[in-house]
Amino acid sequence: METLKERTWRRHAATRSCFGPAAAIIDRHRVPLWKRFLDVGIIFLTAPAWVPLMAGISAAIKLLSPGPVLFRQERIGLGGRRFACLKFRTMHAGAATNIHEKHMAELIRSNRPMTKLDGHDPRLIPLASMLRSSGLDELPQLLNVLRGEMSLVGPRPCTPQEFDDYSVPQRARSETLLGLTGLWQISGKNHTTFNEMIELDIFYVATSCLWLDVSIMLRTPVALFTQIAEPLLRLRSKDSSARAELSFPSRASAARCGDLDQTPDRYITVASVGENRATIRQFNPLSTQPRPEGARPPDIADLIARN
Repeated sequence: METLKERTWRRHAATRSCFGPAAAIIDRHRVPLWKRFLDVGIIFLTAPAWVPLMAGISAAIKLLSPGPVLFRQERIGLGGRRFACLKFRTMHAGAATNIHEKHMAELIRSNRPMTKLDGHDPRLIPLASMLRSSGLDELPQLLNVLRGEMSLVGPRPCTPQEFDDYSVPQRARSETLLGLTGLWQISGKNHTTFNEMIELDIFYVATSCLWLDVSIMLRTPVALFTQIAEPLLRLRSKDSSARAELSFPSRASAARCGDLDQTPDRYITVASVGENRATIRQFNPLSTQPRPEGARPPDIADLIARN
């Protein structure tokens, strides 16, 4: 049976690199010059945008939570080398990180979609969810890129604990500079499993070229917007599919209180809003029997006259 690595290299042989087959393989101890020039050039060209943004986020974190602005964590980089990966601190100072490590280990074992633990995590500081969902917490990694430890495009750097759980073919994802964005980020991210992420990363290693990096960068803003808007759209979908029905007293309680007469024509109109359509139905809250087919709704004037 064809292995993951064999399938990846077979695809590589079929597609080739846009710079020719010799340039397609990224040596684990060498970074292509075009990649370094692209990273540094884009960082300096966009500095007027991200420098004030980083300053504002730093000030907000300092005001909202005591402790350092940046969070440093050891990650695995090019060729298995370790480096200090920088992020904006989105958790309370001193919060335990073993919860994340256990969560990742479970995702690797179960091969479930790579979701985060941001739902109701008490370790998060105010605005943390917004920073994490938009990827703004990773802006300090631009400093890692300038130091040559990362690239703008590449697989996401993993922790040493995660790297130890990788099989030998899976460790091939570290044969290039790890990056802020990549094929995994623009291909579904939280909807993809661990094995799918690994396959996308290894495929990027095999086919990396200038045009692929530029294409991934251009598609990243759309992927980020989708990632931010997805929870809002899911919430809106739930709201629109919920039944907007009025609450009425039960038949027994209504009869006791004498609120309504038990007449067969005492029907109440209720509008139900569904996901794709709106329906209107009528029922008698004092009767368990459905309304007879073809029965005419009572006239409003008749109801007023009876009362």
